Amino acid sequence: MTTEEQLLERYGPLLSLTDLSELLKRSPDGLRISLQSQSEFAVKWNAAKRKVGRRVYFRATDVAGLIDEA
Repeated sequence: MTTEEQLLERYGPLLSLTDLSELLKRSPDGLRISLQSQSEFAVKWNAAKRKVGRRVYFRATDVAGLIDEA
């Protein structure tokens, strides 16, 4: 089973910030702060970010690609 299939099965097509922080073993506030910086990490992960109204989600397909890349 691929990383993408595992993420889709567990979280569905979109991961919330809380889901992503749990997956990366970081606190939600720490992840939010990291994503606001201009670091390489922030640039890569912000590319997977999608806004739905005021909420922020991350595409499971993009997250799987970033995890497999590391």
